[in-house]
Amino acid sequence: MLVLLPPSETKRGGGDGPPLDLSALSHDADLGGVRKELAGELVALAADRPAAQRALGLSEAQHGEIERNAALLSAPTTPALDRYTGVLYDALDASSFTAATRSRARSRLAVCSALFGLLGADDPIPPYRLSSSSKLPGSGTLAARWRPALDPLLARIAGDELVVDLRSGGYAALGVVPAAVTVNVLAERADGSRSVVSHHNKAHKGGLARLLATSRAEPSDAAAVARIARRAGHVVERTGDHIDLVIPA
Repeated sequence: MLVLLPPSETKRGGGDGPPLDLSALSHDADLGGVRKELAGELVALAADRPAAQRALGLSEAQHGEIERNAALLSAPTTPALDRYTGVLYDALDASSFTAATRSRARSRLAVCSALFGLLGADDPIPPYRLSSSSKLPGSGTLAARWRPALDPLLARIAGDELVVDLRSGGYAALGVVPAAVTVNVLAERADGSRSVVSHHNKAHKGGLARLLATSRAEPSDAAAVARIARRAGHVVERTGDHIDLVIPA
């Protein structure tokens, strides 16, 4: 099973790993060409702050993000699972994994990044800023650039193992996963009406990712994923390959 996570715009700084080596990242044969192009463009763009702000959707107060991109190829690295922060990654709480659960999570968790494509949990990366909605000057959308490389890779992976796709819409557009298990979080009101959760969506998906990454079970379909969630106390409804986590409003 592979649990496919979105990245986050917020990232920890620092690290104790060597500078970025694109060829050392997972799936280099499939994704290395696009990674190299995007990394080069991002570093070059950092030299023009106004253009970088426009392309990356940054405010003047976020100039530090541009400086991170300028140092992309020289900054220290840390494993992807430890680099990303924010609500989903707080709920995942990878820092609390035991040695055994970290090993299991390493093989089950992957991150879909606008800059790097598909990252393994332990792939060493520096801090950077590039979102799925960013538009680099003189190029097409990031989805248009990634899909020719990511679509066939994700199709091969999905042919070999179950994929639970927890990505948000913008990152799901970077590459299609055939027959993936998808997840929504629904808030149920006292009158029985429901709505899609926005504010706490990431926290619940991060909690589900933790369950799946650390479970000793080896789920092979959506029904088995739903059972893992139910055993942990979640209210779960399944329709085919789609799962709804239902929480009180």
